[in-house]
Amino acid sequence: MRRMSVFPQHGTALETLGLTANEIRQEVENKTSELVSDLVNLSAGGRFQAIRSLPMSFNERKTIRNRVNSVKLSKTILSADCRQQVSRSFRRFRASLASARQHLVVWQDTLKEIGGRFGTSVLSYFLFLKWLLKFNLFSFLINFCFITIPQIVHAPNISSVTGFRGLELLTGVGYFNQTVLFYGGYNGEVIVSTPAYNMQLAYFFTIAAYLVLCGVSLIYSMSRSFQNNFVLETGPVSGGAWRLLCSWDFGVVNEKAIQYNKNNLGIQLKESLSERLQEKNKTSLSDRIKRLSLHLLAWLLSLGLALGSGAGIYFLGTDKLTFNFDNDPNDLKAEASTLLLPVVVSLINLIVPLLYSLISKMESYSNPRAQIYISIIRNVVLKMSLLGILCFYWLNFVPNKISCWESFVGQSVYRLLIIDFIFCLIGIFFGEFLRNVIGTMCIQSLGVPEFDIARNVLDLIYAQTLAWIGIYFSPLLPVMQVLKLFIIFYLKKISLSMNCQPPKHTGRAAQIQTVFIALLFFPSFVGTLSMVAFTVWRLRPSDQCGPFQGLDTPFYAIFNWIDSIQDPPESKWVWWIFENVLRSELFYYLITLIILVITFFLWQITQGRKQLIKTLREQIVNEGKDKVFLLNKLQTIQKQRREMASYIPQDFDQTTHFNTNWMSTLPFEM
Repeated sequence: MRRMSVFPQHGTALETLGLTANEIRQEVENKTSELVSDLVNLSAGGRFQAIRSLPMSFNERKTIRNRVNSVKLSKTILSADCRQQVSRSFRRFRASLASARQHLVVWQDTLKEIGGRFGTSVLSYFLFLKWLLKFNLFSFLINFCFITIPQIVHAPNISSVTGFRGLELLTGVGYFNQTVLFYGGYNGEVIVSTPAYNMQLAYFFTIAAYLVLCGVSLIYSMSRSFQNNFVLETGPVSGGAWRLLCSWDFGVVNEKAIQYNKNNLGIQLKESLSERLQEKNKTSLSDRIKRLSLHLLAWLLSLGLALGSGAGIYFLGTDKLTFNFDNDPNDLKAEASTLLLPVVVSLINLIVPLLYSLISKMESYSNPRAQIYISIIRNVVLKMSLLGILCFYWLNFVPNKISCWESFVGQSVYRLLIIDFIFCLIGIFFGEFLRNVIGTMCIQSLGVPEFDIARNVLDLIYAQTLAWIGIYFSPLLPVMQVLKLFIIFYLKKISLSMNCQPPKHTGRAAQIQTVFIALLFFPSFVGTLSMVAFTVWRLRPSDQCGPFQGLDTPFYAIFNWIDSIQDPPESKWVWWIFENVLRSELFYYLITLIILVITFFLWQITQGRKQLIKTLREQIVNEGKDKVFLLNKLQTIQKQRREMASYIPQDFDQTTHFNTNWMSTLPFEM
């Protein structure tokens, strides 16, 4: 079939009418001009569809489109098309901005690579690390902008500067002793400017605002994670059928990682079946007594190790580490001795969890999920007991023995953070690299080590707790935490690619991310908030250093500020709010009551949704039963019809009978 064209070929109907070639070309040009003028008046979408539907070849349609575009460009009024072109340009610009923003996101491609090779469970560790990095980066920015920069511009509170010797990078003392890195490098003077800048209020409100924002962010993240991992993944939907049909990680593209995921899925199905069998199988009374006795003994050993470690740290801190630079700031031996406590703490955090693993293997838990939770609880008890002993020592003994005790506490936290980072590097080398070499070359039965998500996340929580504890005593301590997390990210990525394999219990590890966020909130953040609040409300600040020197407690800076704004009429409303609202017990009672009412209301909504889900599931089950009943009924009816159709009578009269009174059967009268 020949394609139609507005450009005539030889032997067309126009030639049969006796027209010349010029007349034919003129007629074709007129038709083409009329077509172009009609297309110009259409909208962009209609014009595109009209040109596309023309019965012409591609080149001819292209020629028509070019003529239409040239005619439209020659016009001066292009309102509709201009709006469409501008809208299209803005959409393209917005898409390019979105693409550029994705490229500017930190570690975007790296995280995609990790998720594609090792799955979302391993990726969750790196996302948690990135989340903590944002916390500390935000803390550094607000502390540096509102506390450090005004102090540096005004003039640092430096009485004497010791020469840099290199050991300060580990100890935090010496050259750093009177710098803005620690509490003693700040003073409480009012910077003369327009308006005046009060360093006491800046120091207090900056730390308080950061802690409040951290608390709000943690509560929001914990609630979202709880909703996704506990509320939406509980009940029958998290059973074996759901895990088999809906739990595949489609982000994994690496062939080796796909095989790992297949094996992990098989392990999870076996675990789910074994848990169901354990619920059905009832053990004897003697076996249960033996198991409870073994668990009780294991818990006694675990608590004994935690208490013994805490007692050792307490006596080591009170007896040996009362180093004070007021006597001899150039004593390198005394300065190096301050590293003894953080080294011992890091050794305990490294060795005791290994003993906990041996104890857990002796218990031989049949439920892997219970084993993971118990291991987490024991490690949290160990780490929080060590930090609790250290905080008790810092807040009860140090203020009575050292003149600038806030800087001493900041330096102690700095040393703990640095030594913990060094032990983390040692753990990556010995615990993962050498373990991989031994498992692949020497003792192949050991195999490639697994990436322990729980232990690594607990290490991050411990380090973040240290950073939060030291935020009041060392405002720039988040800088060290940012550098530490940044280096650990790349080292863990390299070690994961070269030395480790994904864990076998990926589904279980991914589901306990809510537990990790909850642990970061309590006891980590809540304990830190309690310590800082106790320091601000109860302890007397140093008389020789810091922004709050000369006050009974740091909170008295707020009272002095409120008294100063009581007389001016333009700020009297602030004094009224502070005296009648913030200092009133009734206000906090009402706030607590409102929070409880909102919590109860949300809890009732959750219970209602759970009941609705239960009812809908029952309806699904009932509808399934109804369908089974109807199908059985339909099959019975079909079977009866087949039996009736297969029955043929033996005596069948084929003679035609005629009714003579057929006229009486008609419905009308003839």
